[in-house]
Amino acid sequence: MSAPEQSGGRFGSHLHEDASPTSDASPAPHRQPAPATLPMHPGGDAADVLPSSTEATVPAPRPGHAPTPTPTAHQDSAATVGRLAATVERLRAEVQAARAAVDGRALVELAKGIMIERLHCGPAQAARQLTELAEQADISELELAADIINEAARDQVAQVAADFVQRATTSAPQDGSASVAVRLRTAESAALAADDTQAVAQSLLQHALAPLDAVAVAVWTAGRDGSLALSGHAGFTREEADRWRYVPPGVATVARQALTSRRTVHLETVGTLPSIGQSGCPQGGRIAICAGTGGRIHGVLEICWPHPLPPLPQAVERQLEALAELCGHTLESRPAPSPSPHSPGDDPAAAELVDLSDALHDPALVLTPHLDTDGNLIDFRIHHANLHFQDPAGRPRSSLNGTLLLETYPLSVGAGDLYHHLERVYATGEPLPVRRTALTTLVDEVPLQVVADISVSRLGNCLLMIWRVEDETARLASLLQHAQRLGRIGGFEEDLTTGEITWNSTLYALHGRPLSEGPVALKDLAAHAHRDDANAIGRFLRTVLLHRRSANVAFRLQRADGVTRHIRIVAEPVLDSEGHLWRLRGAYQDISAQHWTEVALAATRDQLAQTAQEAAERNRLTLQLQHAIMPPTHGPLQVRGLQVAVRYRPAESEALVGGDWYDAVVLPSEQVLLCVGDIAGHGIDAATGMVVLRNALRGLAMTGAGPAQLLSWLNNVAHHLTDQVTATAVCALYDPATRILRWARAGHLPPVLVRTDQASALPLTGGLLLGALPEADYEEDEVQLQPGDTLLMYTDGLVERRDTAMHESLTQLLTNAQTPVDSLDQRLDHLLTYSKSDTDDDTCLIGIEVLTEPLD
Repeated sequence: MSAPEQSGGRFGSHLHEDASPTSDASPAPHRQPAPATLPMHPGGDAADVLPSSTEATVPAPRPGHAPTPTPTAHQDSAATVGRLAATVERLRAEVQAARAAVDGRALVELAKGIMIERLHCGPAQAARQLTELAEQADISELELAADIINEAARDQVAQVAADFVQRATTSAPQDGSASVAVRLRTAESAALAADDTQAVAQSLLQHALAPLDAVAVAVWTAGRDGSLALSGHAGFTREEADRWRYVPPGVATVARQALTSRRTVHLETVGTLPSIGQSGCPQGGRIAICAGTGGRIHGVLEICWPHPLPPLPQAVERQLEALAELCGHTLESRPAPSPSPHSPGDDPAAAELVDLSDALHDPALVLTPHLDTDGNLIDFRIHHANLHFQDPAGRPRSSLNGTLLLETYPLSVGAGDLYHHLERVYATGEPLPVRRTALTTLVDEVPLQVVADISVSRLGNCLLMIWRVEDETARLASLLQHAQRLGRIGGFEEDLTTGEITWNSTLYALHGRPLSEGPVALKDLAAHAHRDDANAIGRFLRTVLLHRRSANVAFRLQRADGVTRHIRIVAEPVLDSEGHLWRLRGAYQDISAQHWTEVALAATRDQLAQTAQEAAERNRLTLQLQHAIMPPTHGPLQVRGLQVAVRYRPAESEALVGGDWYDAVVLPSEQVLLCVGDIAGHGIDAATGMVVLRNALRGLAMTGAGPAQLLSWLNNVAHHLTDQVTATAVCALYDPATRILRWARAGHLPPVLVRTDQASALPLTGGLLLGALPEADYEEDEVQLQPGDTLLMYTDGLVERRDTAMHESLTQLLTNAQTPVDSLDQRLDHLLTYSKSDTDDDTCLIGIEVLTEPLD
């Protein structure tokens, strides 16, 4: 036996044995003869083929029993049909077992041939050696044969098997790692021995894909026109296969996705995507892999699962890629829609494309593939340049014929990616038009770029590339046409010597005139305009026709359909060689949208100006009202035993005039009323609310009530006698005779007491803000002041910050209040200067200093 030929994982010599089962008329059960080697069962492992369980036997009469009655004709017919069905089933099982045995025996015989070559022994010695090695390794002869073939071949199948063995320790597959090589080699031998692609598909499903839970497989052949033909299938019904015998170009199927993208398509479920077997398992998964050799894609291998398909392990993906490569070799050697590759000189497609390119009016190149020694595509050769082809670098056509594309145009792989498009068409056979592709060539080492429209198609093994260099004049004319359409501009020209007038289509649309009515002369423009624009149009015509200067005018065009459009016309005179007025050129532009936009903007500006004026007047009155009651600066108020100073800082923005207020007044009882408050909100409402509460508190204080009672009454005023005014306040009564300060608060910050350069806030007392509820009670507290003490009452505009908590702001205030100063005024100015508030709110600050000796 000669040594096998090895090429890319495919072996040229195989031993095939045909099993022709014979029928036995004996009623005894038929027993299948034992095969010489262990055949493959559908799971892919080597096992003995068991006899069929569906065989029918005729039992003999048992001694001592009376014979059964003679069956009727109907019973005889049913029994005959049953025996025939059992016989057909048995024969089918024997045929499948024989095929599996032949496939497995081919691997064993191939391994024997490798051993004969390597060991220089005879066939008998090789057989004994194989049997002894299998017994010593405790594996079957089939598995040992697959290992010997993998070691000798070193092809992709061997790599897949080795990768699977390496990952077996971690992935723990269901089937043994050795059976992977057996399955793949068995599928390979069966495919190479098959007469057609149909048998290849059945072998792939039985030996390699069924152990992966796949239920069906389809082998598609790619046609020159981008169509798909079903060359082989397994697992699909005959009706389903007949419906999908041919898929025209452009139908987006699972196989076409793989063919177009030139990559593996993995779908968890096929869903609504059309494909063969979709009705049988719509929720099943699909994988489509391109099948090709030497850089050429001959078709697609599509595999179906009955359940949703999760991501597969890398070892399984490589196994599927090996099967796709096997299909590629099969499609390459079997008759297919596309011709087998051969030399360009003998290719009738090349001669046909040469004749076709010479009949074209556009530049065209006929390209043939340039393959390396392994059959991989590495470049294209320029077989022919047609008569209209002009090289961008200025080289003659004769110098381009026979050269390689990448050597002639080395920059074709780059920005335009021309070579990628050619490679794609060569692999898939689908024509590809490409708009505005940049073609770059080198002229004396200087890159020269040309923009062109490319069209690439394949015939046989050759490519026809047609390029149409973009005409700059036509491109600019197209751009001008689009600009006129988008800008609603219509051009015109009048020949004053012949009276001929030319309008473009946009100008007819602006005038609302059909083409049958013809254009309107410029001198008759006033008849189609609003009568109030007649003077402006007359000045425009005198400037152009009499003074011969360019001019423009805006007018209202009265169309025949009753629509009024605002139009701007620009015209210029054209003089002949003798200085006479010869022609008029110009353009109309529809500015209706611009006109109404300007009108709307003008009205909006007027409204905004009026609103701004009213707001400024409102703010001015608010400030005047506020300053009339509480001037920003207030001189010290000296009463018996006290010195009172006040500071008021208004908001920086006039639009934020607030309702902060203060008061310091000596009552008839010689007690001093001290209060500070803050109205919620800004503007005139806050200012008027402040006036109401301030004056009400003054009047209520004349009753001699305490601070808590005064705030309770003031709450009723805010709730019942104002328009939903809410406010916070601190009210205090100071008795100069006893130096006792009684105070209460309504939701306001507590006063700060400064004593011997130590500042602290007075304890909080209970009290709801004014105006929130119709009735509210307030707590009252008192503090015994000492000579030299300073009491500070303020609004939140002194301490409030947007990004700081209130207790942190109060701590900062106490720190600033402890700074030694010479006078009460300096203390208040210091607090205002170093205040870190950032809310742009009003600020009221009252300082009360207890004097050492009472004043007279």
